[in-house]
Amino acid sequence: MRAHISSTLADAATYLQRFAADETNLKAIDAAADILINALLQGHAIYSCGNGGSMSDAMHFAEELTGRYRNNRPGLSATAISDPGHISCVANDFGYDFIFSRYLEARARPGDCLFAISTSGRSKNVIKAAEYARANGIAVVSLTGASGSALGQVASVDISAGASDYADRVQEVHIKIIHILIESIERHFFPDNYST
Repeated sequence: MRAHISSTLADAATYLQRFAADETNLKAIDAAADILINALLQGHAIYSCGNGGSMSDAMHFAEELTGRYRNNRPGLSATAISDPGHISCVANDFGYDFIFSRYLEARARPGDCLFAISTSGRSKNVIKAAEYARANGIAVVSLTGASGSALGQVASVDISAGASDYADRVQEVHIKIIHILIESIERHFFPDNYST
């Protein structure tokens, strides 16, 4: 067996275990789930955004809510800001830094929630979206890498996966967090879908 396969899996497991062992992280996930659930309870929408792999995660988060995660149930209001027509238009006319905030300006309303994802916590367009959201009565849950990031400081709740030399470790923890948040939402609205 190639040595890098085992070492990569071991490194990923260590990174995840370190995250899971920190009670602060678990409390942040719980607080984030409450914000997302409360927005939906009040009839509001959730928007998600990110760049590159984080955009893929934002899309994955939204489609699991509008579709389903495990068992069949009604769809929930979630939209990933990922429309290429919108992105190319705003990037061309206003600049790439505005692609997410401009969408919120057009669609989001007070009481909605923004789920903002950035492995570095320094993505200018994601930060600008979070700043717009906070200034307009939209709660912000951020998913970042190292704690204390610029994005995390704007968020209502920041879930920091932890510092890493490479984005892939952060993204691996991000997808676990995303699945936990989705399950938490489903458990609240559709408890019959879960036996425990």
